Amino acid sequence: MSYYTGKVIDRFLDYVSYPTASEYDMEDIPSTKSQFELAKHVAEELKAIGLSGVKLDGNCYVYGYLPASPGCEDLPCIGLISHMDTSPDAPGEGIKPKLINYEGGDIDQGNGTIAVKDFPFLDKYAGQRLIITDGTTLLGADDKAGLSEIVSAVEYLADNPEIKHPRIAVGFTPDEEVGRGADLFDVKGFGAEFAYTVDGGALGELEYENFNAAAAVLKVKGLNIHPGSAKNKMKNAVLIASEFVSMLPEDQIPARTEGYEGFFHIQEINGDETSAVVKMLVRDHDMAKFTAKKELLKELEAGINTKYGEGTAECIVKDSYYNMKEKILPVMHIIRRAEDAMKAAGVEPVTVPIRGGTDGARLSYEGLPCPNLSTGGENYHSVKEFVSADAMEKMVEILVNIVKA
Repeated sequence: MSYYTGKVIDRFLDYVSYPTASEYDMEDIPSTKSQFELAKHVAEELKAIGLSGVKLDGNCYVYGYLPASPGCEDLPCIGLISHMDTSPDAPGEGIKPKLINYEGGDIDQGNGTIAVKDFPFLDKYAGQRLIITDGTTLLGADDKAGLSEIVSAVEYLADNPEIKHPRIAVGFTPDEEVGRGADLFDVKGFGAEFAYTVDGGALGELEYENFNAAAAVLKVKGLNIHPGSAKNKMKNAVLIASEFVSMLPEDQIPARTEGYEGFFHIQEINGDETSAVVKMLVRDHDMAKFTAKKELLKELEAGINTKYGEGTAECIVKDSYYNMKEKILPVMHIIRRAEDAMKAAGVEPVTVPIRGGTDGARLSYEGLPCPNLSTGGENYHSVKEFVSADAMEKMVEILVNIVKA
């Protein structure tokens, strides 16, 4: 039985034509109104496919349901979830995707190169069809690849009613890339007993461990005095902020960590002599180490205030999400189900920890166990991003296998 109709690739190329970058530090959901355009388009597609209860709500969440096959009505409802926004960390408008037959070696994008020396894993894609950018924008496979795969899977099931399945709920979110995709997700209305986010990387990856995450903002108040008479008087806020950053463990940064190793990630430093702000991320899979990292920030804050005067530094730390592992361990049958679905499609599952987070992590803590599946993409949030067309087709097959009765 062939699961490929060509539609998953065509659908993906269509979806990436919609600019949907989300934006940090916005109060509204969605953070950018452009996300509504793709959401409306996807909702209309779901209706045309024949899903019931299709809804686009006022906050840009899309829901729909494929009714259970006759005789499968009493089986637990399974959810499939992806996000529609793209990262604001790289340009996301005017995307020019290109489908190539990759034979190995460096890839010429036109305005850049995806080089094997930079990405040694690249050669494993030799012989596959890859979708790349022209090197000036990201591609948007994170997560329009997952979105395309889910819509294509439910379309395939709707077109092939002989494949028995329970009720399938699909949900597509805005603002995942800025950490707010699960904020207004209607878990109760969604009605699934468990779900899968389709928001991972290389084909075969299966993830149910993610970082415990927090965002931290350091605010420094300085005292500016004319530099000619500043001795023993000036408190340069930029230098104090830099001093704080320099006291963080130098080996605990993203560029020096992998696997289960956590980190402090400095995102932004702004300021002058009078005031400075440092924005950073705190990450660790282990809760005890995560807690210790947050405590270190408060210790450094206290040290700065002791040295320069009370009120000089304030470090505000806010938890973002937690490791979903403890919520998945009691329902490991959903992991085995995904593993069996991959093996049935000829794909060897590889369980890896997520060095980040997904909507699924938040949803798992809200009563919807939700591990993460691969999409077939690489180099997300980058102008070097690409996705394997062959892997996308295989993911449609895997999703169909997962929901089979």
